[in-house]
Amino acid sequence: MSTNPPNLRPDLAPAPIFDPTRRDSARSGQPTIGMVSLGCPKALVDSERILTRLRAEGYAISPDYAGADAVIVNTCGFLDSAKAESLEAIGEALRENGRVIVTGCLGAEPDYITGAHPRVLAVTGPHQYEQVLDAVHGAVPPSPDPFIDLLPASGVSLTPRHYSYLKISEGCNHKCKFCIIPDMRGRLVSRPVHAVLREAEKLVQNGVRELLVISQDTSAYGVDRKHDLHPWKGGEVRTHITDLARELGQLGAWVRLHYVYPYPHVRDLIPLMAEGLVLPYLDIPFQHAHPDVLKRMARPAAAARTLDEIARWRADCPDITLRSTFIVGYPGETEEEFQTLLDWLDEAQLDRVGCFKYENVAGARSNALPDHVPEEVKQDRWERFMEKAQAISEAKLAAKVGLRMEVIVDAIDEEGATCRTKADAPEIDGNLFIDEGFDGLAPGDIVTVEVEEAGEYDLWGRRVP
Repeated sequence: MSTNPPNLRPDLAPAPIFDPTRRDSARSGQPTIGMVSLGCPKALVDSERILTRLRAEGYAISPDYAGADAVIVNTCGFLDSAKAESLEAIGEALRENGRVIVTGCLGAEPDYITGAHPRVLAVTGPHQYEQVLDAVHGAVPPSPDPFIDLLPASGVSLTPRHYSYLKISEGCNHKCKFCIIPDMRGRLVSRPVHAVLREAEKLVQNGVRELLVISQDTSAYGVDRKHDLHPWKGGEVRTHITDLARELGQLGAWVRLHYVYPYPHVRDLIPLMAEGLVLPYLDIPFQHAHPDVLKRMARPAAAARTLDEIARWRADCPDITLRSTFIVGYPGETEEEFQTLLDWLDEAQLDRVGCFKYENVAGARSNALPDHVPEEVKQDRWERFMEKAQAISEAKLAAKVGLRMEVIVDAIDEEGATCRTKADAPEIDGNLFIDEGFDGLAPGDIVTVEVEEAGEYDLWGRRVP
């Protein structure tokens, strides 16, 4: 098996695919819908909710274009390159099927979509579930059989059965100049804590072994609700990320936190990780390290204090894994400012790092900033950044050789088992491969391995009792 570099651009839409495992046996005359889900995990959760509602209304779910009466394309609109890929996916769905409903982040710009593809049946914006259902009803009327079409106990999932994304809020209150998510998805709206916990409990009851907590700003969860109290299990729980994480940790599954801004109260999560209630893993979007660049981004400019905070986290939980994403070539970025980022990375020694070159996004305030960086300079800085990040990753993984650790099995084939350690999120981080003695393993199993070999991003190991 070859070394797999991590997905460095989680914001970009992947190649459009249907879920190959989701094939309903359509009864005679049953309407059938296909779903192409692009973009980030938050969009994937939206797709799952739409499909669950449609399944409950009597629609079958098709895993391919040919078997669908209509196709929903859930789009990504974070960057111009992602928009282009979304338009391409819409075009493919029109060619292959002809009856296409568009939703998702790019749906916030309907004229942009219909200008390129006037044949689409309808366009709705992000998390507009009712409008999507109305569009589907108009294109393919439902034909429910109340004795057959019942809501599946676990809903419709587009991820493997053993892990699931758990969306805790929508929108964002930040006003980063390079980002248009608040324009597309609005300000922060947190789900009530008891509703999140009830969904998580059902997921675990239905076999989910890992919960991936996501939102635009996980640390801010509950701020809009003034951290109100809700009844749960005979007591009360605040709508707050610390309280939510503590309760999720009681459910018996791995709990992984994504998109956590480094607010001071994040330090309250670290003891939960040290206790084993939550995975010792933080995904924090630092974006840059030079204070002037951060100011131009309209982000908190406290990189030096962040290093102190990282040291404190590691002191309280030595096993913690830190993941982040950075932008190079932001307008006005000088060589000196970029060098500060490299030096900061040397000090921070982050475990998992993604990086992308800045690009303009229609509607973003950063487009109007002066001194845009030439493309060849962006490319050079990206290569230098990734070279340093790769060296750090390689050294950190080499230090794990000989250690014993728990891994979760994601897939099995004739060559072996593809697994992840507690330090690896699905899709964006590395893997641990077991290529001997994997008989009897199944996706979702959690087993102990001893690490025998390390690469730049991946590990290899053997099962131990």
